[in-house]
Amino acid sequence: MTNSGSDHFPGQIDVDLAAIRHNLRTLQQRARGSQLMAVVKADAYGHGRGPVALAAYEAGVRWFGVSQVNEALKLVAELTGAGVRDARVFAWLAAPNQDWEAALSAGLHLSASSTFTLESIAAAAQTLALTAPIHLKVDVGMGRGGARGDDFAHLALVAARLEAEGLITVEGIWSHLPEADDITEAGHETMAGQVARFERALAQAREAGLEPELRHLAATSGTLWYPETHYDLVRVGIGMYGLSPNPQVASSADLNLRPALSLGAPVILVKRLPAGAGVSYGATWRAERPHWVGLVPLGYADGIPRHGSNSAPVTVQTVDGPFLSQILGRVCMDQVVISLGEGDEPAARVGDWAVLIGSGPGEPSADEWARACGTINYEIVTRLAPTISRHYHQEDQP
Repeated sequence: MTNSGSDHFPGQIDVDLAAIRHNLRTLQQRARGSQLMAVVKADAYGHGRGPVALAAYEAGVRWFGVSQVNEALKLVAELTGAGVRDARVFAWLAAPNQDWEAALSAGLHLSASSTFTLESIAAAAQTLALTAPIHLKVDVGMGRGGARGDDFAHLALVAARLEAEGLITVEGIWSHLPEADDITEAGHETMAGQVARFERALAQAREAGLEPELRHLAATSGTLWYPETHYDLVRVGIGMYGLSPNPQVASSADLNLRPALSLGAPVILVKRLPAGAGVSYGATWRAERPHWVGLVPLGYADGIPRHGSNSAPVTVQTVDGPFLSQILGRVCMDQVVISLGEGDEPAARVGDWAVLIGSGPGEPSADEWARACGTINYEIVTRLAPTISRHYHQEDQP
C-alpha cells in the first residue's frame, strides 16, 4: 500500500468494501428473516460513512442508523447525491434545541425516549403539515436512553394521542441490550430478563392502541448469539466492519467476518541508536544494545492510542517480506518510533510501508491493538482521525 493522494498526508486508511458486503451477507444469514439496519454512526466506525453506506445499499440494506441527527442529515445528502432515494435513515440522539423541522424535511426516522422529545417532534410535524415517523425507545437495562416501566406506558399513551391527531406514526419500538456479548449461563439469565422487559413494553404499546411495524432489540452481539432478540430488524454495527463484538467469545475468523480496515504509513527515517539511548518522551524505552529504529508519521492526534506506547504491534512490509515490529517508547502527537532490529543492517528502509492495523498475513489486527491498549476494538477504529485519507476497494479482491 502506498499513498497516492493529493493531500500529501503520509498516513492512509484502506477500506475493503467487498469485505463490508461479505460481512453483511454473513450477518443476514445469522439474522434469518429479520431486516438489517447498517449502523454507520461515528463516520461508519472510522471507515467512512458515505462509501460504506453505499456498499451496504448495494448489498441490499435499506435501513441505516446513526446516533446524531446532524450525522443523519449528512448521510441523507450523501445517499441522495449518489442517486439513492429509498433508503431509510434512523437517528436516536438530539439536543433539546434540535432543529426537528430540518430533520423531518429530510425524511429522517426519529427516536423518542421522553414525552418532551415526542411533543417537540410533533410540533415540528404540525408546522410542516406532515406525519413524523417515530420509534419509541424502551430501557431494558442499559440505563441510558429509553423509558422504563410506567414511564414507557405514559410515553406510549402520549404517542397514541399524537398519532390519532395525525402528527406522528409510531413506526417502531426498540431498545439496546447491554450484555448481549455474555453467553454464559448468567448472561442467558440476564438476557431473559431484558427480553421480558421488552415484551412488557410491547404489551403496553398495544394497550395504548399502537401497532408498530418494527420491533428491534439486537445489535451485532444479539444478532450473533441471541436469536430470540431478532424480532423484525437487527442493527449491525461492529460486525459489518469485520470485527467481533467479543473476541474472547469468538474471533472475526470464527464468525466468518473479514476486517475491512487497514491503517499504515511509510517509514520516513531510519537510524541506529547506541546502547543506552532512550526513545521518545521520558525515555521509557532504552536500547540495551545498539538498535535500529524507524520513524512512522502517525500519532495520538491521528487517533493512535497513547496507551499503545512500548507495546503495540506494527508490521513493516519490506522487500524481504513482512517484519514484525512494535512501538518503542511513548506514542507522540504525530509520530511513533518502531523497532527495526539489532542486526548489522536495519530490517526496513525509508519508504517501506508500516502497517499499524491490517488484515493480511502477519499484520496486526484491531483486536491486538485493543489488547495492547487495554480497550476494545470499537475504540481503536472509531478514534482514527478524519485527516487520514481513506481509500476504497470497489470490487471483490482476490
